[in-house]
Amino acid sequence: MHVLFCNWRDTAHPEGGGSEFYVEQMARGLVERGHRVTIAAAAFEGAAADETVEGVRFVRSGAKFGVYLHIFARLLTGRYGRVDVVVDVQNGLPFFTRWATRKPVVVLLHHVHREQWPVVYPGLVGRVGWWIESRLAPRLYRRSRYVTVSQATRLELVDLGIDRDRIAIVHNGSTPAPRLGGPRSTTPRLCVLGRLVPHKQVEHAIDALADLVDQYPELTLDVAGDGWWDAELREHAAARGVADRVTFHGFVDNATKHRLLAEAWVMAMPSLKEGWGLVVAEAGQHGTPTVAYASAGGTQESIDHKDSGILVDTPAQLTKAIDEILADPSWRRFLGDGARTKAASLSWEASQSRFAEEIARAAGR
Repeated sequence: MHVLFCNWRDTAHPEGGGSEFYVEQMARGLVERGHRVTIAAAAFEGAAADETVEGVRFVRSGAKFGVYLHIFARLLTGRYGRVDVVVDVQNGLPFFTRWATRKPVVVLLHHVHREQWPVVYPGLVGRVGWWIESRLAPRLYRRSRYVTVSQATRLELVDLGIDRDRIAIVHNGSTPAPRLGGPRSTTPRLCVLGRLVPHKQVEHAIDALADLVDQYPELTLDVAGDGWWDAELREHAAARGVADRVTFHGFVDNATKHRLLAEAWVMAMPSLKEGWGLVVAEAGQHGTPTVAYASAGGTQESIDHKDSGILVDTPAQLTKAIDEILADPSWRRFLGDGARTKAASLSWEASQSRFAEEIARAAGR
């Protein structure tokens, strides 16, 4: 079959992240099973408009918001060729593919954006966005199958009126980490990995650092990732008096990312919402435990509380949990061993097989 993924970005995009990595893992799994796969995504500076990477064709057009219109028009007019199944990847907004094709449409959704809309787009824009996601999209895709990455998101979709039996869960896998030399940092280090946007709440990690520096004079924080909230975060670090202790690495390559994870004593994930939290397993491969908010949703499944990491409810609890891990080497090793075991239990191959089954089911095969 020819499977078309309609996605906001791809992993080569400067703002690409874990959800884009998941999409491309599923796409490669379909290619390995003999299918033809196209990923339609936004264009960006320096990117090829049409290229094939590891058997997956990438077609890029439109910018951050224009990509929705571009993909809809191209699908409607058949410019992607004959398509057998469409995967509409909903990052807040759908691509309205149900109106552009009569072919089966599978909705891939990592998490519901109820909390993000008023944070990222306060006012009317956020209210309209949430109305589209919560009211219009469930009705538009009422005959489509859904794939999501966690039970938490599945329950949120059920709350939006989507039939439980139309929602499949396909978890994230775990990619073996590159071999790295050198020991863990001899001084306490925190790290945060992800896009620098408001709903990732990196400020909470900076606040934890500021609150703990008197107890740990050598404590530092590595922030890996890029995004439009970068300047605000730097200002926040300066306002808290820890600008000299926070290193903003920007976008990093895979080797650098894993080096930072391996050196860290704790990874903080203060995100407002996560469908799963791919970086939790990446940190776990190095025996680095994660502290995250339980209310983020998917973290309740990517982290086994008090076994592979810690789940908390408030910023004060986040700081306290980090403090306890930094202060107790045996507790840190226990959680690190659990994080490593949890990461090893996740398989991209198993997830790809499960996703391929859902594609076949949608196509009636």
